[in-house]
Amino acid sequence: MKANRRIVHIDMDCFYAAVEMREHPELGNRPVAVGGASGRGVLTTCNYAAREYGVRSAMPVFKARALCPNLVILPVRFELYRAASGVVRDIFKRYTDLIEPLSLDEAYLDLTHHKRSGAELAGEIRQAIYDETQLTASAGIAPNKLIAKIASDWNKPNGQCVVAPSRIDEFMHPLPVRRIWGVGPKSAAKLTAMGIETCGELQALDQTELAQNFGSFGLELYKLCRGIDERPVEPNRIRKTLSNESTYSQDLETLEACEQALLNQHHELIEDLRNSAPDRKIAKVLVKLKFSDFRRTTAEMPSTQAEPKLFLQLLREAWGRSGQPVRLLGVGVRFAETDSSPEQMELSL
Repeated sequence: MKANRRIVHIDMDCFYAAVEMREHPELGNRPVAVGGASGRGVLTTCNYAAREYGVRSAMPVFKARALCPNLVILPVRFELYRAASGVVRDIFKRYTDLIEPLSLDEAYLDLTHHKRSGAELAGEIRQAIYDETQLTASAGIAPNKLIAKIASDWNKPNGQCVVAPSRIDEFMHPLPVRRIWGVGPKSAAKLTAMGIETCGELQALDQTELAQNFGSFGLELYKLCRGIDERPVEPNRIRKTLSNESTYSQDLETLEACEQALLNQHHELIEDLRNSAPDRKIAKVLVKLKFSDFRRTTAEMPSTQAEPKLFLQLLREAWGRSGQPVRLLGVGVRFAETDSSPEQMELSL
């Protein structure tokens, strides 16, 4: 691992809700959420005042209102959020060309070429974001992407966390294994059954044991639980797919609730396409579900357009395979083949 790299992960704080609060100063410190306002709608995000009541992203509106009767729910306005994201992206460009956006509200920056410390640069970037957008951001500063992303969540909101190379072992040892990139509920449950909850405990297993239990991902786990991640920041990564997904703290019990959640996801997908892949040709559209019993299913069809009616059709097909409550819902597109090299990574759904 290149220990001298300075990777910063910037993550905007409750981005959509924060933009709406900026546009509505009369709301003051009231709990605010963004999403479908109907009783069967689902929240896209909420501010920290709402989270104090137990309100969470992807929560059905009726449950959110039960927890917080004075919750202000505003409609989604992606054009507004995209404009704010553009200002933030322009600030990043003042510091580096090595920018890897993950969504409208987060990105990796490689600041290795700067002489100043990553902590100083991250603080300066966050201050510029606030000065020019009146929005706050949190940052993780580390020698690699894995640790930087975890660290950006450490001192939220409006904070930052530095993990120096000399502190990697100290940082990783007590870290819950579920915080590792790629460890989902199924892998976490399997590790728990093996008596493993932390990265330190996972480090006690050798590569052979991990490969026997987790296949090729076990070899990745061996590195990741030690904080080893050599992935570069890739500003020009050519994607084979583009997708987003949400895991719900409360399962979606009905097909109608899934349809409302899917429409929210679809809005985000369309904005991501416009923002990060405006010229890519779509070959397929797909919907992914994970049910309450942890079974997964994916439905897809050929299409050159990401129309909502197609995703709803796929949702009904996927839902019909089980009918169980849904804990995770994702939507995505597969792009038409390009001349890209076979080594390019496909985004995981």
